[in-house]
Amino acid sequence: MNKSDVVIVGGGIIGLAHAYQSVKRGLSVQLIERDWKAQGASVRNFGLIWPIGQEAGPGRELAMRSRQHWLEVSKEAGFWLNQNGSLHLAYHEDEVQVLQEFIAEYESDGDDDDVEWMDVSNIQQRWNVVNPDQLQGGLFSHTECTVNPREAVVKLSDWLESKWGVQMNWGEPVIEIQEGQVRTPRGTYTGKYIIICNGSDFETLFPEVFEASGLYKCKLQMMRAIAPESTSIGPSLCAGLTLRHYASFKKCPSLQKLDNRYDQANVLFKKYGIHVLLAQHEQGELIIGDSHQYGQSLPPFNQEEIDLLILEYLKTFTALKKVKISERWYGIYPKVDGKIYFKQKVRPGVWIVNGLGGAGMTLSFGLAEEMMEELLSGER
Repeated sequence: MNKSDVVIVGGGIIGLAHAYQSVKRGLSVQLIERDWKAQGASVRNFGLIWPIGQEAGPGRELAMRSRQHWLEVSKEAGFWLNQNGSLHLAYHEDEVQVLQEFIAEYESDGDDDDVEWMDVSNIQQRWNVVNPDQLQGGLFSHTECTVNPREAVVKLSDWLESKWGVQMNWGEPVIEIQEGQVRTPRGTYTGKYIIICNGSDFETLFPEVFEASGLYKCKLQMMRAIAPESTSIGPSLCAGLTLRHYASFKKCPSLQKLDNRYDQANVLFKKYGIHVLLAQHEQGELIIGDSHQYGQSLPPFNQEEIDLLILEYLKTFTALKKVKISERWYGIYPKVDGKIYFKQKVRPGVWIVNGLGGAGMTLSFGLAEEMMEELLSGER
């Protein structure tokens, strides 16, 4: 029987973040993952730490706490992280209005140093990859960062094992969880705290809890492209469609006008939940996406129509004339309406942490810090 202070189920970013926050507090950790390496949403995303998408309050606070941990961990574990910020581009008057209203909200919250309005000339001087046609300006945010999730998750796992002594148990599906015990085909693991972070596989453990949880799944489609030689996009780029996707913009009075215009332009944008981001990793490759389709059971087939809509919209705010797609994939993550995340104690010492939506990279370290502070404070 394997004994430790903490047993974590799930080897994605949420599980790894909880392992990190546990060992930092002097706790021994065993992590159990059914695959032989992380294969889910944690490696099928842009690699963006995206505080600007979080609404003011607890979400943004968690994102900024998480960001600080990313900065520290990337240096220690030796993986690439770019503090490149984000640029929200405006090509219509309603987009300008939403962004100006957003900046005003930031100023009222005392966070105005994080964001700034940039006029057309300033954008054109700094970033030639931006489409200048009908550009009216943009919002630059300093807080966003980019990692390569395929690299970061692997190096983070290796570092937690080699430096901090986390026992990584790969290729072990969990069969049963009781108070203080996790059972797999290979044996039983015991711990004072058991934290279940099994992502979109949420219905396989404690199905009755998840049936009442409000959790559901989101499928996204993404692409990787080979960038033209020496192309550097600078900050991660997005435009008007993104403004109606993130909770942080929902309080902007002009958002409804923008929303209506996009519905009139193409109803498929909302049908497929399309908003378009462009990120770049350290080797220069471009990451393009994405879409959002919701349900409890989602088809494993990509739709070419969705990819074409994403690529067509990309042309409206970038000067990239042609991109060569090298990979296409889909990801699935869990989501819960009306909450930043889902957290529930299901048995003494057994917690489920799930449902971060598309903000797993942005929130996980901050959420794990909050979780471990909460558990240990109960012992003081």
